[in-house]
Amino acid sequence: MFRRISQFCKQLFEDNQRPTETTPAGLSLEVVARKHHAISRKQISENATKVLYRLHKAGFKAYLVGGGVRDILLGLEPKDFDVVTDATPEQIKKLFRNCRLVGRRFRLAHIVFGRDVIEVATLRGHHVDSGEKVSKTNAEGRLLRDNVYGTIDEDAERRDFTVNALYYDISDFSIHSYGGGLQDLDSRTLRLIGDPQKRYREDPVRMLRAVRFSTKLDMHIDPAAAEPIYELAPLLQDIPAARMYEEVLKLFFNGHALNNYELMREFGLFEPLFPLVEAVLRDDPNGPAAKMIKAIMRNTDQRVAEDKAVTPAFFYAAMLWYPLSQRADDIALESGLTTYDAFYAAMGDVMEQQCRSISIPRRFSTPAKDIWQLQLRFERNQGTRAFKFIEHPKFRAAYDLLLLRAEAEGGHTAKSAAWWRSFVEGSDEQRSVIARSTKTSKSRNNRRRRSPKKTNKPAQE
Repeated sequence: MFRRISQFCKQLFEDNQRPTETTPAGLSLEVVARKHHAISRKQISENATKVLYRLHKAGFKAYLVGGGVRDILLGLEPKDFDVVTDATPEQIKKLFRNCRLVGRRFRLAHIVFGRDVIEVATLRGHHVDSGEKVSKTNAEGRLLRDNVYGTIDEDAERRDFTVNALYYDISDFSIHSYGGGLQDLDSRTLRLIGDPQKRYREDPVRMLRAVRFSTKLDMHIDPAAAEPIYELAPLLQDIPAARMYEEVLKLFFNGHALNNYELMREFGLFEPLFPLVEAVLRDDPNGPAAKMIKAIMRNTDQRVAEDKAVTPAFFYAAMLWYPLSQRADDIALESGLTTYDAFYAAMGDVMEQQCRSISIPRRFSTPAKDIWQLQLRFERNQGTRAFKFIEHPKFRAAYDLLLLRAEAEGGHTAKSAAWWRSFVEGSDEQRSVIARSTKTSKSRNNRRRRSPKKTNKPAQE
C-alpha cells in the first residue's frame, strides 16, 4: 500500500547512541546529523528550498517542518512543504515581494510561486503572560487568537502529534525530532504531544486530524489520544462552518473516504458535521441511507485512485439525499403541498441546515440542488423525451446519483435506473427502439377505457 521506510532510516531508529536532550517542558529532543538520515534537498520542492535559503541568508533560522519531513521519511511524496522561521510575518513580507499575509487566529505568510504556495509560519510560543491582543481562548479552552511567537523548542511543544514535530534545519541539514517522533514513525503510532484533553479543547479539529492521519499513514491512534475523543466530539459544533468545509475536503477527497467515515462514526465525530444524515442513520441503521453513504465513499475513493475528478456538488447532493426525501415527505404531510412543491421547499431547508455546520460555497450548493431536481424528472422523461433530457448539463451527475439510489433502494428505483442505463449505454439505433417501445407501452397502459354506450331502455309498463 505504501513503501516502508528505507533500511538506512531503520538503522537510524535502531541506533541507541544518538544523544537525547530535553526541552524545558520535558519534551525529548533528538538531533540527527545529515550523515545519519536519508532526506536530500532533491526531495524538497525547488520553491520551498528557495524560501528556506533566503530566510537563512537573511540571518533567520528556517526549517522544513511537519508533513513534508514526515512523508519523505515514510517514502511518500509530500503534497505540501511548510516552513517555520523565527522571522515575524512582517519581516517575512519584507524579504519576499511575492508574499501575502493571511490568517486571523494565527498569522501566516504565503509565498506565491504561480500556482505553488509555500506556507511560512513564525515559530510559536507559550501563552504565559501573553496579552489578549496576541493570545485569547474561550471558556472551553479553544484558541481564538494565537499570535504568540517563540523558539523551536516551544513550537514543537505546541505541535499536535509527535510525527509532525520533525524539523529539517537548512543551516546544517540536520533533523530535529521531538517527543520520539522518529520512533513513532517506525512503530506506526499516532501520539499527541501534551495532555490530550487540553490539546483537543485548544483545537477540536485535532480530533479529525487524528482520524485522517491514522488512515492516510496507516497508523494506529495511541489509546491515550483516542480515549477523550468520544467525550469531546461535540466540541466540533463550535468550529466555524467555513473551516469545517476545508476539513471535509481533506477527509473525504484524499482516497480514504470510507475508512475515515467508519472511524468518524466510531468516535462520534460524524454527527457534528452531518447532523441531518446522522439522524436518518440512527432511525434506520441498515436502511438505504447507510448503504448509500458507503457507496458514495467507495465511489469517491475509486475515482481518486483512478485520478478522476471529484466534485463537492455531487458529494453533498448524494450525502443529503435521504434527509431531503424525509424532509419533503414531512412538508407534504404537514402542509398538504404536492410532492413536487414539497420537494422544492425541502431543498432550501436541508441545504440551509447543513450549511450551519459546513459552509458549502454557492458554486457547489446550487449544482447540488440541480442534481436533486433532476431526480424527479427521470420517471417523467422516459420514452422520446429522454433524448432531450440527456442533453441537460447536469444529467450525468444526476444519473450517477440515480444509480447509487438504485444500489441502495432496489425495487422501483432499480427498475428506473435499469431503463436509463440501457438507454444511456445504447447506440443511437438502440435508443430509438427503447424510446419507441416505452412510449407504446405507456400509451397502452394510459389509454382511457371507453364507458359503455348508454341505451335507452323502454320504460317498463
